[in-house]
Amino acid sequence: MLIDEIKKAKMVAMREKDTSARAVYDIVVNKYLLQSISLRESGKEITDADMIQIIMKTIKELADEKENYLKAGREETAKDIEHQAEVLRKYLPKMLSEEEIKEEIMKLDDKSIPSIMKHFKTNFAGRVEMALVSKVAKSL
Repeated sequence: MLIDEIKKAKMVAMREKDTSARAVYDIVVNKYLLQSISLRESGKEITDADMIQIIMKTIKELADEKENYLKAGREETAKDIEHQAEVLRKYLPKMLSEEEIKEEIMKLDDKSIPSIMKHFKTNFAGRVEMALVSKVAKSL
C-alpha cells in the first residue's frame, strides 16, 4: 500500500536528517491515521485512492501556505514548503490532461454535468482534478 511506501520514506528522511521531508511525511501519516479511524467507525477500510486524496489535499494546503509566506516576504520558508510539496508529488499517479478528459467525456452517453462529475469521481478518483473536469465539461 501507498502508506507503507510513505512510512519507509519517512524513515529514510529521518536517517538523512531531512527535517523538512520528515515533517511532511508526519503530516500525511497523521492524516492517514485519522482517516482510517473515521472510516473504521463506519465499517470501511482506507484505500490507496483515499491516500491519494489525502496527499492531494496536503499539497493544496502547502500551496496556500507557500503563498502566505511569499506575501510575508519569507522566501526561505516558501522554498522549504515547495520542497515538501515536491516530496509528496512523487506519490501521485499521472493526472489526466484536459485532452484526455475531453475524450472521456465524449465517450459518455449522458453529457450532463452531474453525470460527468459522478463518472470521473467513480472511475478516476485521484487521477483527475475535479475542478478541471468541471471546467472542461462546462466548455463543451
